[in-house]
Amino acid sequence: MNGGAQERGRRASTENVPGIVGFGKAAELAGREISSEGARITRLRDKLITGIQKNMEHVRLNGHPVKRLPNNVNVSVEFVEGESMCLNMDMSGICISTGSACSSTSLEASHVLLALGLDPVNAHGSLRFTLGKWTTEEK
Repeated sequence: MNGGAQERGRRASTENVPGIVGFGKAAELAGREISSEGARITRLRDKLITGIQKNMEHVRLNGHPVKRLPNNVNVSVEFVEGESMCLNMDMSGICISTGSACSSTSLEASHVLLALGLDPVNAHGSLRFTLGKWTTEEK
């Protein structure tokens, strides 16, 4: 963006003061809650992983069982295409994605999942669950 003469052409407009203040407040709140929220989300993540592994056959957890983000679960289901599972889950009110976040805009198998040792067929049968602040055991 080209700036105005008042800023010697370096800045195009007035700073977004409400946005800056809002971001500062969001960072303050996140900083206060990071430990307790991380622990809560980790418990939910682990419960989800256990439930999936207990109730589904031919499932593989992608990534390390513990050394992972608190809010992320990625599993592969053999013999099933991920996109069809995604559509069925959506009809049940559950929003998930296939593959990895790194490949969300590509039809190619995720390079991340391939690097973890999955073959392209199983990489396409992967599901990505992301938990957040408003995730509860009920939903």
